[in-house]
Amino acid sequence: MKTIAKSYVKTIILFLLFFLLCYGLLSAQTCSTAAGDQTTYGTNNVWIGYVYTGENFNNYQGYVNEGSSSSPNFDEGFGGGGVTYNTDGCSITTDNFSVRYKLQQNLVGNYTITVGGDDGYRLSLDGGSTFPINMWQDQSYVTTTINVNLNGLTNLVLEYYQDGGANQVSFNIVKNCTGTGDTTVYGTGNIWNGYVFQGMNFQLYKGEVNEGTSADPGFDENFGNPGGSNTNTYNTSSCSVQTYQFSARYRLTQTFAPGNYAFTIGGDDGVRLSLDGGNTFVANGWQDQSYTVYNYNTTLSGTYNMVLDYYQDGGDDRVTYNQTFTVLPITLNSFSATAQDNSQALLKWTTSNAVNFDHFVIQRSTNGSTFDDVASVAATTEDSTSTQSYSYTDQDNYNGTLFYRLMMVDRDGKFTYSNVLSISLQKAKTIRIYPTVVESGTLFVASSSAIAQAKLELFDMNGNRLQENDWSSLQGVQQVAVGGNGRLAAGAYIVRLSNAQTTITKQMIIIK
Repeated sequence: MKTIAKSYVKTIILFLLFFLLCYGLLSAQTCSTAAGDQTTYGTNNVWIGYVYTGENFNNYQGYVNEGSSSSPNFDEGFGGGGVTYNTDGCSITTDNFSVRYKLQQNLVGNYTITVGGDDGYRLSLDGGSTFPINMWQDQSYVTTTINVNLNGLTNLVLEYYQDGGANQVSFNIVKNCTGTGDTTVYGTGNIWNGYVFQGMNFQLYKGEVNEGTSADPGFDENFGNPGGSNTNTYNTSSCSVQTYQFSARYRLTQTFAPGNYAFTIGGDDGVRLSLDGGNTFVANGWQDQSYTVYNYNTTLSGTYNMVLDYYQDGGDDRVTYNQTFTVLPITLNSFSATAQDNSQALLKWTTSNAVNFDHFVIQRSTNGSTFDDVASVAATTEDSTSTQSYSYTDQDNYNGTLFYRLMMVDRDGKFTYSNVLSISLQKAKTIRIYPTVVESGTLFVASSSAIAQAKLELFDMNGNRLQENDWSSLQGVQQVAVGGNGRLAAGAYIVRLSNAQTTITKQMIIIK
């Protein structure tokens, strides 16, 4: 009985092995009527799909087509699981099979591609060398989306396998509207160039907008979406952007006069400000947040490339910018007073940041508290930040200590004072014009030291100049004939002696 039982079991085992071998041979057999070379790409939006038994393209059975002349998009369910699916050659049972779809397309621009599958799927844009979408695993139906820039003839390969149960593979491609132009150009004249992108990190450029006015670069933008709808659209110069997960980069070149500046930015969500073209950010709130304000205060002078970045992750949309300016007073770098020949004071000073500046008033005092105006000196240039040098020689008929200061006057009338300097003049210069009553038609001018480029002028009481005498250097006593060769009528007259630093005015009476 044991021998018979063993023989029976052996027979059963051999039969099962034979059955499995036959099944394997049958399932491994490639369809003899299948057309297609398995390498040719479809064209004109119509895919060629090469169908195989086995999950890894084991046994070629024939080809099918997907898509249409109007669109390459398709969604294939193969009639369900465990049913017959026909190809141009042999049919398959929709369990444990795979398909390789091929399509050659001329694609130029930015595209959003979505692929889905149950089970595994993967998409290549370079004929199967790489797979930017790769979900090669058992799974329920899921989709994957990528955004790509393409520029010419593209060899698309979409691969799919099914491991049992439900089966589905889908493909969808949409060409996106994209902006044109150079996104690195800065706005000028207080007008920002704003470059708007779909995606929170400046991914898909949609077009340009402008913010600010010629009078003020400040702005408050809610993108036409104060209610925070994620479905609203915002128009640019080229395309509209959905106000959900988008970003904007604003650029502006500004020339700042020397002064103190306060910058205020705000955002919902992320916002940040750069003064050096985006290399560093002086105010940085680059994070998801309700509307939040950030401040930065600094002293600026010169030209800066400003970048204001913004992104939104959903909900409310808002970005703001504001700047205020306080003019810096002129900077007095140095101020000195020295005695010249113990008879005159030489004042020297240097300045910088002379922006909105008009003139200096030189003031003199004999007691250090009460000052009188001596002379006015205009600014050498308009709105200069460089160092400027000035000097003035005061020829005052005084023996003792003198005090000097500068009053620095802006164009708007605001002024500041310098520190007070003192100088001692031991030897006073004596200048005289005599006599007061002229009977003989002769006037005398006397100076104890040389006066360069001196000029004597005679005026009537109406201010009419009647006579002028000039000397390159006046020293000692000079005789002047009043009226020149003619005689003047009796009466009161004004005589004035002056040079670049000094003016002496005196009234005289002529008796005929």
